[in-house]
Amino acid sequence: MLVACELILEELVKYLEIFLIESNAHWLRLNFVRIHQKSFQNDKLLKLQEWCNDILVKYPNKIFESEEFTSLQENALVSLIKRDDLQMEEVKIWNYIIKWGIAQNSELSSNPEDLSNENFLALKSTLKNCLPLVRYFQMPGGDIYDHIQPYQQILEKNLWEDLVKRHMTPDRPISSVVLPPRVILTQELPHRSTEPFSNVINEEHAAEIASWIDKKADTYSMTNNPYEFKLLFRGSRDGFTRDSFWNLCDKQKNLVIVIKVKDTDEILGGYNPIGWDKALYGLKSCKESFTFSLKNCAVQSSILSRVKDTVNAIHCSKNSGLIFSCSLYMYNSNRNNRCYCYEETSFYEKLIREKSTYVSSCSFFSVEEYEIFQIHEKTI
Repeated sequence: MLVACELILEELVKYLEIFLIESNAHWLRLNFVRIHQKSFQNDKLLKLQEWCNDILVKYPNKIFESEEFTSLQENALVSLIKRDDLQMEEVKIWNYIIKWGIAQNSELSSNPEDLSNENFLALKSTLKNCLPLVRYFQMPGGDIYDHIQPYQQILEKNLWEDLVKRHMTPDRPISSVVLPPRVILTQELPHRSTEPFSNVINEEHAAEIASWIDKKADTYSMTNNPYEFKLLFRGSRDGFTRDSFWNLCDKQKNLVIVIKVKDTDEILGGYNPIGWDKALYGLKSCKESFTFSLKNCAVQSSILSRVKDTVNAIHCSKNSGLIFSCSLYMYNSNRNNRCYCYEETSFYEKLIREKSTYVSSCSFFSVEEYEIFQIHEKTI
């Protein structure tokens, strides 16, 4: 009976894994780090483990450059570096393995010159399941000398001798196992432009805004931001008039607006998931909108102001630009001091400008630049 129950549970687990992967991939991606961690804590979640690794072999920095890397479980690290299609230079894989191994031994220095024989033995023991998976013989001599040689004591003696022999007398036979080179994907990975994606915000700001959209307690890292910010409108490119705004943004949804305030370096903005409709006049209901002020060199910390009066969250008017009730009002989307924040917290939770800037209940400002992005879930 117990065996039968275990078999039923195993089948149920497989079914749930398939359901999550096929029907809830977005949720899995939003919680990728946690899913990756939990899947390798249970040896039954093989499909989830494979799903995670299929992503990580293409985008290895997602885990190797994350804050959680050094707390990665050994089986998760081993399962990744054993993959032939891991898209990372071998020397970088080696360096990350060393970094992980040192992190598991708090008494070890990150400088190999400071390590004793006992320290090297401890590191070798920690990495015993990782070291055989490194493609040593696929690394150029310079990498061997600069990165492997300082840690040669954690390698088997014959392996180190064979490495030296291979580079000095490549025609001579060796006894060590030579793993094949990793397979480079024939399909090009998406090209990341070196040009900044925005004239107003940076990747860190985008990750913070994404965290607010998903109501995360902890801010996404730049590498774990689940959203792509697609530029719809830029004032300096498309014009600072209400007509240019309506031509490009009418009825568009899931909008992030960022504004660089002239002469102050402030960055104000808001998130409107329901969009503005030129054909309508009046207030629209929205439960998820918010306005904000972002931290930068002039502002120490960001301000998030979530909608409070959800019935009167967004205002539409063809004679104006974008309006978040009284929290943020761009009358004509122009540079001529026609934009303002109203000193009122009945619609949105907080004021997003310094209280000292409000005169007669209004804080007017001019726009140096503003952009409107439409957010899309990243496809991994």
